[in-house]
Amino acid sequence: MIELKAGEARLGLLPDVGGAIAYWRRGGMSFLHPVADPHLVAQRGRAVGGYPLVPFSNRIAHGRFGFEGQEYQLAPNFVGEDNVLHGNGWERRWRLDLLADDSATLELDHEPPGDPVAQWPFAYRALLRFDLRECGLSIGMMIENTDTRDQPVGLGFHPYFPRHNGLRLGFSAQSVWTSDDDHLPSLRVPAQGDWSFEKMRDVGGAAIDNCYAGWTRSAFLRWPRLGMSLTMEASDIFRHLVLYTPPGQPFIAVEPASNMNDAFNRPGVEDGGIHVLPPGGKLEGHVRMTVATC
Repeated sequence: MIELKAGEARLGLLPDVGGAIAYWRRGGMSFLHPVADPHLVAQRGRAVGGYPLVPFSNRIAHGRFGFEGQEYQLAPNFVGEDNVLHGNGWERRWRLDLLADDSATLELDHEPPGDPVAQWPFAYRALLRFDLRECGLSIGMMIENTDTRDQPVGLGFHPYFPRHNGLRLGFSAQSVWTSDDDHLPSLRVPAQGDWSFEKMRDVGGAAIDNCYAGWTRSAFLRWPRLGMSLTMEASDIFRHLVLYTPPGQPFIAVEPASNMNDAFNRPGVEDGGIHVLPPGGKLEGHVRMTVATC
């Protein structure tokens, strides 16, 4: 465990558990809700408040995709599904590269065949930079193609937020993908009606697990009974937002992502969000979360 400090704010990091955040709090308020998900076996039962999605976000259908004339098969990494979820960065141990009182940089090198090819067939290097402030947290992400061939990639971050105290959520998006029985994109529809969060609304018991497209890279969360709010802002590369509100659970996930769900198998979707990096190419993005009194 690594703990960063900025005034009364504290951030716990778990480099050995996929570069995850253990907690982020200030005084008596926890801004993230640590979750121990038994489906994510590689997290070894540890409760995490958020983790990186590298080298892609969300699902690849049945772990299969084609790229530049070659077919690839990935090993399942989520109990109960044969889809592959969230890349492999969350399955790996990251190295501590730089550390200060209020900041830390973690590094990961994935180098098949020495590292599991079935996790990801291409070599890459990833960096995570955490900067803690009294009233905010910035997360910088970078992936570099260290392979000798082109590589398709995406980036994202998966924070869990507490659902209690009348949590309200607001963000603007153009469209949303409905999902089929395998939790894969089915139909793209306007983000209107029950899909819309244009006007901030109570999350309540809604059951959503869908990917929004064309969001404005800003989302707003408010806990009115606590008099607290949080603003999330993301870099331009994060053109998608996955919203996950499992019924009966004390958390929701609001996940900025560069790629849509199963983008590797959706070449016909113009804004699917897969970035093809040449050898030495890099993709970078930032997520900034600021807290304030309502």
